[in-house]
Amino acid sequence: MGFDFTFAGKTAIVTGASRGIGRAIALEFARLGATVAAVARTQADLDSLAAEIAQGGQGRALLCAVDLRGPSVPAEVVERVVATFGSVDMLVNCAGTTKRGGFLALTDEDMLDGFLVKFHAAVRLCKAAWPHLKASQGAIVNIAGVGGNTPAAEFTIGGPVNSALINFTKAIADQALTDGIRVNLVNPGHIATDRLAGRIRTYAAQKGVSYDEAYADTLKSMSLTRYGEPVDIARAVAFLCSPFAAYVHGVSLDVDGGATKGI
Repeated sequence: MGFDFTFAGKTAIVTGASRGIGRAIALEFARLGATVAAVARTQADLDSLAAEIAQGGQGRALLCAVDLRGPSVPAEVVERVVATFGSVDMLVNCAGTTKRGGFLALTDEDMLDGFLVKFHAAVRLCKAAWPHLKASQGAIVNIAGVGGNTPAAEFTIGGPVNSALINFTKAIADQALTDGIRVNLVNPGHIATDRLAGRIRTYAAQKGVSYDEAYADTLKSMSLTRYGEPVDIARAVAFLCSPFAAYVHGVSLDVDGGATKGI
């Protein structure tokens, strides 16, 4: 049996789908034939995603331009998807970015906002989608980050948020066993997104070197040969939602090119 599968006839909700890793996941699912409910705040970015999906000619897109920080919004998204397509087969929680910095420089509002989308919205989406995923015997993949396992002085919001999401994912995996839902989590490492490019520019300015020199220096500091691409994460997520991962459950998977050395 070859390593080949399709998501034809399946419906996936992907949050944070307008850019970066979330966009790559939405495109990969559509390439594999899924109908993708793409959730993000910016309509123009979602329109661009839908055009790219249509150009690929396989999957379809339902665009949900919403702010997931609203307590009722996650359930409203699920209701819209079920009303449109009749089911939810896969849920990928990828929305949410957090402000970098040491905790003394960050405000209560910074911390609360960091948890609102990446943690609380993910919890609410899992809860709202649960009965539909139980009916379809579907899959959830939450996207956290390697910073959840490796504390850093300049990542005092993102690290705790990722840790909370990892813990939550492991916790609901027990309930999921009873209900026939597969639940896993992916921890991306350093992925070539706009966010990473901004960090490299900051490093270059601090060190007084060019962007290319900063790029090479930061790679070398982590003993990496390249930064990951969003599609590297998308392929891992697709695998975890596929029949080939039928016996993979409750896993926290680091996809970081080997940058994380701890056990």
